[in-house]
Order: sequence, then structure tokens, then C-alpha cells
Amino acid sequence: MEKNKENTKGASKGSKNGKASSSKRINLSDSSFYYNRELSWILFDERVLDEARDKTNPLMERLKFLSISASNLDEFFMIRVASLRDMINAGYNKADIAGMTPAEQIKKIGEATHKLVDKQYSTLTRSLMPLMENEGIHLILKHEDLNDKQKKYVDDYFMKNVYPVLTPMAVDSSRPFPLIRNKTLNIGALVSKKEKDGKKGGGEKEFATVQVPSVLPRIVRLPAEEGDAVILLEEIIERNMGKLFANNDVICAYPFRIMRNADLTIEEDEAADLLKEIERQLKKRQWGEVIRLEVADDIDKKLMKILLKELNCTEDEVYRIQGPLDLTFLMKLCGLEGYDELRDPDFKPQPVEELTPDKNIFESIRKKDILLHHPYETFQPIVDFIRQAARDPDVLAIKQTLYRVSGHSPIITALAQAAENGKQVTVLVELKARFDEENNIIWARMLEKAGCHVIYGLVGLKTHSKITLVVRREDEGIRRYVHLGTGNYNDSTAKLYTDIGLLTCSEPIGEDATAVFNMLSGYSEPLNWNRLSVAPLWLKDRFLTLIRREMNNAANGKPSRIIAKINSLCDKDIIMALYEASMAGVRIDLIIRGICCLKTGIPGISDNITVRSVVGRFLEHSRIFYFENAGTSEVYCGSADWMPRNLERRVEILFPIEEEELKERVCHILDIMLKDTLKARIMDEEGLYGRIDKRGKELISCQQEFCMEAIAKTEENVKLVKSVENKRVFTPETQVDG
Repeated sequence: MEKNKENTKGASKGSKNGKASSSKRINLSDSSFYYNRELSWILFDERVLDEARDKTNPLMERLKFLSISASNLDEFFMIRVASLRDMINAGYNKADIAGMTPAEQIKKIGEATHKLVDKQYSTLTRSLMPLMENEGIHLILKHEDLNDKQKKYVDDYFMKNVYPVLTPMAVDSSRPFPLIRNKTLNIGALVSKKEKDGKKGGGEKEFATVQVPSVLPRIVRLPAEEGDAVILLEEIIERNMGKLFANNDVICAYPFRIMRNADLTIEEDEAADLLKEIERQLKKRQWGEVIRLEVADDIDKKLMKILLKELNCTEDEVYRIQGPLDLTFLMKLCGLEGYDELRDPDFKPQPVEELTPDKNIFESIRKKDILLHHPYETFQPIVDFIRQAARDPDVLAIKQTLYRVSGHSPIITALAQAAENGKQVTVLVELKARFDEENNIIWARMLEKAGCHVIYGLVGLKTHSKITLVVRREDEGIRRYVHLGTGNYNDSTAKLYTDIGLLTCSEPIGEDATAVFNMLSGYSEPLNWNRLSVAPLWLKDRFLTLIRREMNNAANGKPSRIIAKINSLCDKDIIMALYEASMAGVRIDLIIRGICCLKTGIPGISDNITVRSVVGRFLEHSRIFYFENAGTSEVYCGSADWMPRNLERRVEILFPIEEEELKERVCHILDIMLKDTLKARIMDEEGLYGRIDKRGKELISCQQEFCMEAIAKTEENVKLVKSVENKRVFTPETQVDG
């Protein structure tokens, strides 16, 4: 990073202009220096939506991004909005770091999310659906638009496949309003009794509802003269509602969907059995307070009035939708066969040179530390690491933390096999991993049955660190092999998330790894650490020390620079330290995928700080930290973001990248990300994110660059690199649909 050092020296000289001394007179706790966390997250989801509006992305990828933005918003409501509602209900009125009370945040969130939803649907109906039509993909949104052949098809489909599954529910004096499950799609109707002669009755209109079954495909393919025609399951049900309520006239029928509070409240101190307590709380998630109600824009007024009353909703919590509810169905639509030219070119994670299947993985690690960059490099070596350890007669023990794993995890299978082979296997399964609680309970029980010692996390803390320790008996004595990572032990998401992993048999790191597991399984806290920094007791102070060291170096005219790649930044102490470093003249580049509460461009305070966000085909998930350290740079990776929850309420690990060759690789990753001109957005003084002006700049997509570099590592794949380069043509000017 030689170029960066030159720039840094210039920044350090700037500290002589009196800015550093001004820090004594500026109150860095002033709320005007911070953005609200929730509103910053909404801006992130807008960046995801922006990818759905970007004309340089293939059509199917644009549909995928729109689906992701909808899924993100669902989780945001179930957790973040729900948490604010809980605060309001509890009478909590303390302002956040941006000076906003929970009630003020809810108001601003409502305004911002209504605009976001409107933008989602205008993107679908005005931009993407016309393009789909041009490609021969006909998405029929209203059953009235079916032709005669299609009408007959859907009616037959309904009777054969759908009708037997449905449970229509009427509401009257003997049948109360049914419990509507969280996130389910339902059709509400008003019905009235038919007269005996079959004529339409003039009786009172009663409410009835039916849940659209999630066990059936929501997208149904129809016969079409050309191309593909599809319709949504709820439209088929709505067309046939009369068959569900015999002897009644269906006056009207409209879809609706609710979002409930899904933020679990677990009293760990009082729970005798954490596993059973979480199972009990999971059931409550389906029936939490309603915090969002989605309805069709033209819903009948009387039907709307009934829903508001029975679901205990206010008009502010209602989202009137001009289009199909729940856009996550678009992810399935992206899977239509025969449209490969409308997708990104396939990318297969590449093999790691040092860890080919024919090599003994322990011998390879003994030669040197090995860095893995997922998904550009395959996650398979980590699976092989556990598998070889499970079978190796010289391996005595395997210890691992698991936060999120895949549905059919080969790592879980290997751990169970290791226990059956007589190894000492200790696994910490974090039961409190949000939305993976049920899955993790299943895995925990399976591992226990296989003979593993399973730890269910720590009281009051989530164990979010990613670490594996293999203890092996060798000729020289006991040797410890360690894997440390920024991402989960999930072989499925490892193909979609960008993460860094390190395989090492460094003795100091091995000692630290043992200390970590002793701390997790018992009450042993080491007096000091060799190489690792661990939250919640030591990591935050470590970060503050590193930031202040750069500040002191800048003040003394020494080279200084900070680069941090993280998912979120909202810890006030970290932000204040970054402001102080900036005021001292430290050049700071932040690559933050999502939330950022720090403000750039504050005169005299954050002049030296830039914030950029990269949103691309892969989810940016790795956490990387670079500190110039007066010319002797230090590079770290870890599992923690700069958030209070990560630094104060979770078990997290920060690990150094010490071998020079590997440090250069990580610095190269940061360099390329800072040079991205196609997928990066830069935060301005107003907190908004804009595309980079590409005039006179090289057109670089960092993720595309990493794909090509991974492919080019093997000589026989150089031709494939060129084909990938040629298939994606990037235009100089980014075109975004209005």
C-alpha cells in the first residue's frame, strides 16, 4: 500500500494546522454529529433496491435485488421496529445518539419506509415487468386477465391441488376472529347468505378468511402460446373463493399480510433450561403484536375497518400496496429455466492451491498460514479440515463454535462422526442466533446424541465468534491447528457472502484458542492474550487503542492511516475516537455495507473520513481492519462489527494477519474495494449515498475483479477469465430507471 503511505503523510502534516487542539473545545457527544441507526439502515435497503433499478444488471438479477430489499424490510420490521414499539409501550423515552426518542424514530421510519415501498412497486410495475414482457415472461397479476384456456387450467389446478389444502374460516357469533400467523399471506372476504331460491341475499355481510398455503408453490406456470406465463397462487384462490364458501355470495375478496413482533425476550437468568425456554419463546413469535399490515390498495372500506379493529392496528401501520403483496416471490421467479442470458455469468468458487483434496491438510498448514477469501475461493477446505480431523487417528480433540449452519451441514455430520470415532468433541451451538434458533436446537440435539459435548452459549451473551480448534498428537508433541473466520460455518451462504478465513498452527494463536474455549465452557478468563482480542471484555479497548495510536502518530508527523471494512458502525465511543483521529490528521477510509451513524464532511471534525458502501452480487460480510502504525502496518480480521452489541454483548474474536504475503493479499483486497467505481456508493455530507463519477476513471467492480483473479490463479482458466470479462459489458455512465 505504498501509494496510501504517501497520501497518509500528507494528511499527518495537516494536523499542524490547529485542528487537533480544537478537539478540547468541541463536544463530540453532540447528537448533531450522528445519524440515527434505523434511518441509516433504510438507506442501505435503498442501495439494495438501487441495484434492482440499475440497467447494467441483467433482468433476473434485478428481480433478485428487489426480492432481497423486500425480505430485508420484513426483518427490519419484525426486529428493529418491534424493539422501538416495545420501548414506547414500556414508557422508555431516552433519545438515541442522534437525539431521537423511540416515538420520533417510529414516525420517521414510517415516512421513510412508505416511500421505500412505493419505490419498490414502481420499480416492479414500471421498469421490470415491461422488460419481462419483452423477454417473453408474462406475470399475470389479476385473474381477470386470464384467457379462456388459462381460466380453465387454473380452475382445474385449484380443484386438484389447492382446494384440498385450504381451510376457509368464517367469523360470526360462534366463531371468533382467527389467529393470523406472522408473515402469512391471507385473503380476507365479505360474504352474505344466499336466498333459498339462489338469488343474491341482502343479508348482513360477514367476514371470512383463508390462508394462502405456504406448502404450495406461490408461482404457478400457465399454458402460453409463446414464452412463459405465470400467475400467483392467491389469484387462483381469489378466483375460486365461491367454492370455499358454499351457499354464500362472495361480495369482495382482497389479500392481506401482517408482520408481528418477532424479537424474542428471553429471561436467561431465570431459565433452568435455555433450550426449552427458547423453544417456548419461538412459539410466541407467531402471535406477537401486529406492527405492520399490508393490504391491496383498492381494498373494500368495510373489510379494511374489520381488519384494523380485529388486528388492533392503526392507519399508520397500514401499507396500501399497488401490486402483489410480499415481493419475496420474485426470488423464485428468478429461477425460471431457460433465461441464462438474463443472469450474471455463473461463478464457481475456485480451489485453494495449498489445499487441494489430494494433500494432507495438516501438512499444508504446518508449512505456512493459509488465507481463504470466500466465495471467490471455495469453502470446501474448511469442511475437509473437520472431516480429516474426524478420521485422523492422531487427532485428540475438536472444538468449534457454531452460529449459523446450512440445512444439511457436512460440518455437523463430520463433528458427529468425530465423536463416534472417540474424539473429544466440544461444540458451542448458539441457540440465540436470530431466526436460526429452531434449526440450531435440532443440530444441538443431534450432536448430543452422537456423543459431543454441547454448550448452549453464555448467559446474557451471544457467541458470534467463528473459531475451530483441532488438537493433534505429533512426533514433536501436541500441536494445535486453528481456523478463524469472519463468516459462519455455513457451506451454503459461503457461496454468497464475502468472508476471510485463516488456517494456522501458530503456537501463540493455538494457546489463545484454547483459552477461548476454556472461557466458553467454564469460568476461566486468561490474564492476557498472545494474539487474539476477544469481546466483550477486551476487544473494544483494543480497537480504541489502535485508533488512538494512529491519532498520536499523525499528531507527531508519523505515517498514519485507518481502513476498516465492516457491516455496520454505530458504536458512539468508536465514532468519537474516529472523529478525534480525523481531527489529528489521520486519513480514514471506511467501507461499510449497511448502517453508519458517523457523519462525513463535518468541518474540522470528519474532513479526513470517507464512507463507501459496496452492494453487488455477493453480500459483503468480511470485517477487515488496517492500521498504518507509523510505517509498520498491522492488519486484522474478525467477526465483530463496530456496534455496541458486538463489542459489549457478544463473544467476538479479532485475529491478526501476520505473514507478510498474507498481509499483502488482504491489503490488496482493501485497495481494490477502494478503487471500485461501479458498485461503490460514497456517503455525502447529508448522509446520502451517491454513485462515483466515472469520468476519467478505470471502470472497476471489485467483486468482478476478485472473481477473475481467483479464476486466473490456475493457468488453464485464463480463457475463462476473458469470457467472463466479455460477457459483462459495463457502460461508462450508470443508468438507473426512474
